[in-house]
Amino acid sequence: MIHDVAIVGAGIAGASLAAAIGDAARVLLLEAEDRPGYHATGRSAAFWSETYGGPAIQPLTSASGATLRDGGYLDPLGSLHIGRAQDAAAAEAFLTAFAGSGVALDTVDPAGVVPRLRPGWTIGIAEPTCAYIDVAALHGDYLAAARRSGGTLVTSAVLRGAARQDGVWRLDTAAGPFAARLLVDAAGAWADGIARLAGVPPLGITPHRRTMVQLRTDPAPPPRLPLVEDIAGSFYFKPEAGGRLWLTPSDETPSDPCDAAAEEIDVAVAIDRFEGAVDWRVAGLERRWAGLRSFAPDRLPVYGFDPRMPGFFWFAGQGGFGIQTAPAAAALAAALLLDRAPPAFVGAIDVDRYAPTRFTDVSG
Repeated sequence: MIHDVAIVGAGIAGASLAAAIGDAARVLLLEAEDRPGYHATGRSAAFWSETYGGPAIQPLTSASGATLRDGGYLDPLGSLHIGRAQDAAAAEAFLTAFAGSGVALDTVDPAGVVPRLRPGWTIGIAEPTCAYIDVAALHGDYLAAARRSGGTLVTSAVLRGAARQDGVWRLDTAAGPFAARLLVDAAGAWADGIARLAGVPPLGITPHRRTMVQLRTDPAPPPRLPLVEDIAGSFYFKPEAGGRLWLTPSDETPSDPCDAAAEEIDVAVAIDRFEGAVDWRVAGLERRWAGLRSFAPDRLPVYGFDPRMPGFFWFAGQGGFGIQTAPAAAALAAALLLDRAPPAFVGAIDVDRYAPTRFTDVSG
């Protein structure tokens, strides 16, 4: 059987795209692991923030908001960006960057929001629309939608080779051979490696390790604590069920594609930065983990056909924002892949800014 589209990677990127094109194409979804979403998708910090990723990502996040809210995937959280006197310029730049975007931002006294905030943290910018996102439900629903439309998911299907012959991709995988007319690279940290297997020059998409820890604190996080983010980008923490707290030092350590694990030094840095912001005692370190966030050189995602290889489509480089932008990203990519008009909710987004052609002069 020759599929219309083979998608490599069944995380949030591949799953959302499979769901978006299933009405118009026979889709094969190939996943290297024994279950989809094992890597970045399954290790997400699980929040939706319109400012996360910067102003070039915000249109994708904002456009995705209605779909996520209407689907019941979002729950109120709120966000507070905090800073010290030396961060005044960064705070001003942050407000300027999102001025006129429609994102609701308000300056507040952070001490009135975060109990026992240490002296010196005097800058506060509230982002009330920030929300928890149910990643597992969203990912599962995309996979279910792809199945309902006739899509085929194959797990434990590491791609070993790919060659295009007479307009068809012949794919050698650990689960057997497959064929498809179009090949989509939605492989996250492995995106450049998949391109090389297909004879496509890589774009320089680099994985970066991000560490998370789950803590118990004394005092426990108050019931209405928002996501708290350092405006300088050195940490954030958020309340979780059962009075727990999730904390990251916002590390970005370049890494080979792998099953990432938290390193002791990054855990220690996270706790040190946390204790430098609030007078809370760490009563227990319950869990630690790491995921890989993959960025193109300009830190924007890559959506579109590679201009050097017919039938090869990039859907990668989605950093740490792939889940919160999934509805918009999948809609834009589906329109490009199927050569059809995008739906109205993404119609105002300039998809050309995410095209792989922006790198071709550099990479090939």
